[in-house]
Amino acid sequence: MSVVITPGHRHDCTQLEPLLNAIRVPRRGKGRPRKRPDRLIADRGYSYPTCRRLLVQRGIPHTIPEKRDQYERLSKKPGRPLTFDKELYAHRNVIERCINRLKQWRGIATRYEKRAVYFRAALLIVSLMDWLKH
Repeated sequence: MSVVITPGHRHDCTQLEPLLNAIRVPRRGKGRPRKRPDRLIADRGYSYPTCRRLLVQRGIPHTIPEKRDQYERLSKKPGRPLTFDKELYAHRNVIERCINRLKQWRGIATRYEKRAVYFRAALLIVSLMDWLKH
C-alpha cells in the first residue's frame, strides 16, 4: 500500500504518520482514493502513546501488543481494561513473510543502491514481481 524509506538508525514509530499519509487506494469508478486502512496490526515498536493517539484521531482500529512496562503501568489505572486479540495479531505473520521474500533479492537485502530513490524503486519492482508471482 505504501513504502517509506528511512535511514537505518531511525526508529519505525517516527514514520507512522508519513506512512499513513502515503496510503492511497483507488476506488473503482468515481470517488477519491481511500486513505484509511480497515485495521492496523503492528508489533511492540508501535505501542507508544503517540502512535496510538494518531490512530485514534484518524479512526483506525489497531491491534498492537503493549510492552511489559507499559502494560504494568496502564493496568493499575482505572478505566477500560486492556485487551489484546491474539488471534487477530497472528495475521501479522503475512507481513513478516513478505519481508523475508523481499530479502531473498540480494540488492534489497544488502542495499546496493546508495540513493534512497533508487532503493525505493528497486523495492517497488521486486514487490510487484512477487505480487504477480503469487
